[in-house]
Amino acid sequence: MTSSRKERVPSLFNLTGKVAFVAGGSGVLGSAIARGLAAAGAKVAIAGVTEGKAERVAAEMAKGGLNVMGLRTDAFDKDAIRAALNRVEEAFGDVNVLVNATGGNVKEATVGPDGSFFGLPAEALEKVVGLNLFAGAIFPCQVVGERMVSRFAKGSIINVSSMNAYRPLTRIVGYSAAKAAVSNFTQWLAVHFAKDLRSQVRVNAIAPGFVLADQNRALLVDGDKLTPRGQTIIDHTPMGRFGEPEDFVGAALWLASDASAFVTGTVIPVDGGFSAFAGV
Repeated sequence: MTSSRKERVPSLFNLTGKVAFVAGGSGVLGSAIARGLAAAGAKVAIAGVTEGKAERVAAEMAKGGLNVMGLRTDAFDKDAIRAALNRVEEAFGDVNVLVNATGGNVKEATVGPDGSFFGLPAEALEKVVGLNLFAGAIFPCQVVGERMVSRFAKGSIINVSSMNAYRPLTRIVGYSAAKAAVSNFTQWLAVHFAKDLRSQVRVNAIAPGFVLADQNRALLVDGDKLTPRGQTIIDHTPMGRFGEPEDFVGAALWLASDASAFVTGTVIPVDGGFSAFAGV
């Protein structure tokens, strides 16, 4: 390897000069990715719907010298996203990285042990699809993506899919369908930007494996022991553990940086091998 190439490799992952907008950045996964982007040199805006939460998360990161700001926005409301984007650009400049980390499950869109698929309420199914597909991908991509594409600049959009998009889990009908749609939309938008709009804004997604979080903890662990469902997941994860939020930062840095300049339309599993294991 020549000296010039040696010098270029570390700079591939350097995000200095980039501005990132992390929708859902006050959540567990979103905040980990936001911190990683900022540590790599980006100016990072952390957006969340809960009043004051994004600001508190940003203030905590800023104590460590990271260049971040927090602001409230509703990812269901395109006007609210646009207003937040304007604030970010006034403070940091043009946004060239968008991370869509808004999402989650809805209990009522899940088939319980004694429940029935046939009785799932339409409102719950619509809510979980809306949260993950529309608020979690389409609406921010319309607002922020339009701004990015209109400036003919290179950029990167990173959506968050799920292992449920690859292999739908029993019971979780609404969430699995919604995340499968996120993966499909990611590929569609990547082709649309590159082929139809001749844009250099890339669109990819991360598909996290199983992470213990408030919304699934009761299903996966009982005290200090795994539930049968939790044990099944671990048995089908070759690396033999649940993921940690920090496990997804590296993939996000790669997709946000020039290291992935020829990568678009992909959905990257970060799952400890779950999607590769057939069970035998």
